[in-house]
Amino acid sequence: MNSNTLRIAILGASGYTGAELVRLLACHPNAEIVLMTADRHAGQSYDRVFPHLGGLGLPDLVSIDDVEWPGLDVDVVFCGLPHGTTQEVIAGILHDTRRDIIDEMLLETTADLAAQTPGQPRVIDLSADFRLDDTETYATWYGHEHHAPHLQPEAVYGLTEYARDALPDARLVACPGCYPTSAILPLAPLLASEQIEAEDIIIDAKSGVTGAGRGEKLGSLFGEVAEGVHAYAIAKHRHGPEIEQELSRAAGMDVAVNFTPHLMPMNRGILATSYVRLANGASADDLHQCLAARYADEPFVRVLPMGEAPATRHVRGSNHCLIGVFADRLPGRAIVLSAIDNLVKGSSGQAVHNMNLMYGITETAGLEQQPLFP
Repeated sequence: MNSNTLRIAILGASGYTGAELVRLLACHPNAEIVLMTADRHAGQSYDRVFPHLGGLGLPDLVSIDDVEWPGLDVDVVFCGLPHGTTQEVIAGILHDTRRDIIDEMLLETTADLAAQTPGQPRVIDLSADFRLDDTETYATWYGHEHHAPHLQPEAVYGLTEYARDALPDARLVACPGCYPTSAILPLAPLLASEQIEAEDIIIDAKSGVTGAGRGEKLGSLFGEVAEGVHAYAIAKHRHGPEIEQELSRAAGMDVAVNFTPHLMPMNRGILATSYVRLANGASADDLHQCLAARYADEPFVRVLPMGEAPATRHVRGSNHCLIGVFADRLPGRAIVLSAIDNLVKGSSGQAVHNMNLMYGITETAGLEQQPLFP
């Protein structure tokens, strides 16, 4: 390790996102994993849980209840815990300094806040617990009150391509959901440029089974998933308000979308197909040019030539997002597609990308893996 090595803790290391974090950080020149929690596997070596990640010199898994945060020598904490369990944990890690500091010093920016909390770890949360700006909206969609509302105002929504300016000073980053990542990246520039109508967006998204997590669920069993496709959480998926929040931010006005997710008989990947109505005389070619210009300098977002369709098999195992644009056969409409790996660009890879920008590290570090095909 070099002198700029970051000491990393991964909470929830026995889940799919935890395993992806380990896989990516094992190749990161500036990262050393020093702590991993997994309550059901506490006391076990990591290769007992994930044999493919053996031989990396990783610490044994411990229970999160046995971790004492004050004074713990870590720089970054990745939280891969289930939704609804992270807010109180993160409040404990950050030990509520924000409340005291704002009361005493009336600090207004996260940059000021970070300067007043030296030595405290910075947190990158992969759950949904800090993604929604409004805590009442969170309570409505997740079925319980927000347990750390004092931290929500400083949480940076970590869609990397749109959070660059805020990440260096962030103390708490909320990584986007996988479906929102696949929808916001292709649609936000088009709404910001007023090339599509904000009130007529349909998002049809299809995901691999790992999007449901590693827990034992009837709907994730092989016999329930194989040889078929089905829609789920129709008109009530929790990623809907998250998508609308960020598209509204891009458009500068309220945006409501029709969003329907589908489960596919595959392990990884999301393909999002968005149907849009053109606005202000724009053509499908204009949409393509807008997206190509917006992402021309982004290392992980690639806009395909006009009329080429992205596929999940072309991003598997990578932090890439591929976007394709088509003119619809219906006049005045277009079809925009995007493909990501839900566990990498849709979760752990985006989290590592955020960490790199938070610490001024080469932003592609640990993420250079090209897609695995076939």
